[in-house]
Amino acid sequence: MKIRQLNAGEKAPMELFLLADPSEEIVKDYMKRGDCFVAESGEKIIGVYVLLPTRPKTVELVNVAVAEDQQGKGIGKQLVLDAIQVARSKGYQMIELGTGNSSIGQLALYQKCGFRIVGIDIDFFVKHYHEEIYENGIQCKDMIRLSREL
Repeated sequence: MKIRQLNAGEKAPMELFLLADPSEEIVKDYMKRGDCFVAESGEKIIGVYVLLPTRPKTVELVNVAVAEDQQGKGIGKQLVLDAIQVARSKGYQMIELGTGNSSIGQLALYQKCGFRIVGIDIDFFVKHYHEEIYENGIQCKDMIRLSREL
């Protein structure tokens, strides 16, 4: 597997982005403002993430997604660790991310990668998404905010 930055003018794999974020409008917005990275196996894109600068020396990791037929193979962890390394190499001192309260597996992954829970945006997904989101039998309402020093 190879992870690389998406080339200018290259079509983004929207179907992968929509696995992690069901709002195409929101995805397109942060893709314009951030740097998109893809994981490839052969000629096939199997994973994605975006690094979005937010404040001086701080970057947010948004939309870590792995193709459904490739999940459970450690690719998500490789993407998160790559994002940490890329952010560090670009001189950032802090990397942040947010995930849904219902994203049990993702919460575990991020903490295994050194992130700590730093806050909760109450009703984030209720306020910013038109459709209700359910995952693991739980309604996704709140955004759990995590960060890690680089």
